[in-house]
Amino acid sequence: MKIVNVNDLVSIKRSIESGTTEQVAVVKKIISDIRSTGDEALRFYTEKFDRVRLESFIVTENEINEAYGQVDSDFISIVREAAKNIRSFHEKQLRPSWMTTEENGSILGQKITPLDSVGVYVPGGTAAYPSSVLMNVIPAKVAGVKRIVMVSPPEREGKLPAAVLVAAKEAGVEEIYKVGGAQAIGALAYGTESIPPVDKITGPGNIYVALAKREVFGDVDIDMIAGPSEIAIIADDSARADEVAADLLSQAEHDPRACSVLVTPSMVLAEAVAVEVEKQLALLPRKDIASKSIADFGVIYVTSSIEEAVETVNQLAPEHLEILTENGMELLGKIRHAGAIFIGRYSSEPVGDYFAGPNHVLPTNGTARFSSPLNVDDFQKKSSVIIYSEKALRDNGEKIAKFARMEGLEAHARAVELRLKNQ
Repeated sequence: MKIVNVNDLVSIKRSIESGTTEQVAVVKKIISDIRSTGDEALRFYTEKFDRVRLESFIVTENEINEAYGQVDSDFISIVREAAKNIRSFHEKQLRPSWMTTEENGSILGQKITPLDSVGVYVPGGTAAYPSSVLMNVIPAKVAGVKRIVMVSPPEREGKLPAAVLVAAKEAGVEEIYKVGGAQAIGALAYGTESIPPVDKITGPGNIYVALAKREVFGDVDIDMIAGPSEIAIIADDSARADEVAADLLSQAEHDPRACSVLVTPSMVLAEAVAVEVEKQLALLPRKDIASKSIADFGVIYVTSSIEEAVETVNQLAPEHLEILTENGMELLGKIRHAGAIFIGRYSSEPVGDYFAGPNHVLPTNGTARFSSPLNVDDFQKKSSVIIYSEKALRDNGEKIAKFARMEGLEAHARAVELRLKNQ
């Protein structure tokens, strides 16, 4: 890994999510075809991109039962325990509707309502992601969403990975379709003969999925446009170089554009971590991916102090932040921008990816400056409730009418004044 002075700080933002002109054109065509011909287009693009011809997209109970027979009992137990942890964490995020009565007799409040339907995209391709199922579905279930649809690209034999189906069943998904890519996003947004549309789409995917989510946003809601994974680590001499290196590589193996950053005031640690990264890289099964990530987006910044390291991280606004310092909790209050914060040597980033309970769908590409992890609020909407009293309108009606006329909206003013006149 490159060791540089913090004065050479560069942004971790990458422009991959905007796509090329050709990629954008492909996505627009796919979505247009889905809107025009529905299932016919779904079959065409599934055969073209996934190399399988499907007459039916829906996953049957038989396929789910087969999936349970293909995974070991330990895996099922682990999924159930992880689901319990995730559910427990997200239940603490629930907020009730509320009402308050003012002195003038008016009642004001907020009504919280779960979304009617949500589509969850689970990526396929090079790996299966049962953890992605749990992290997207469980908050929606906790929020009270009644219809949760899962889509995922089929494998060559026309089925979904067994681990993904088991996770979906354990999370409570009752509607699963074997379709992926931009065509799946189009189907969720606009519906086909087989797949009724939803109100919101969540879940990560490749560049075509990201562009499709951007294309349909406005007709439906989306969670975020997720970029390649990121990790930043603040560490001092109390950290072990081999553990720091392992955590940096845990994100580098995701994607050639994943970003792994160490920020430390210790040149001794910086040099030891650089050596460890190279040593551990050589032994990784996904060495080719991780090596490119480290070469292009891996860096060690050396600062003059821990305080400067904290400020550097706040500028980066990383998706994942680990604090591996002697007094890590003392730094927590100084961190302003990070998707998830892991403190202490036993809080390695994969703990959050799979098991601890907080959501692993996190803001990337510097967007932690203004956005949050996926949470229960993402699956609910708020309605304001206004029950204005006669006294309140009598006391404030002329002020409201005057405000309206300041904006040139005479009908607004008259709607209030008519009621004052009719009292």
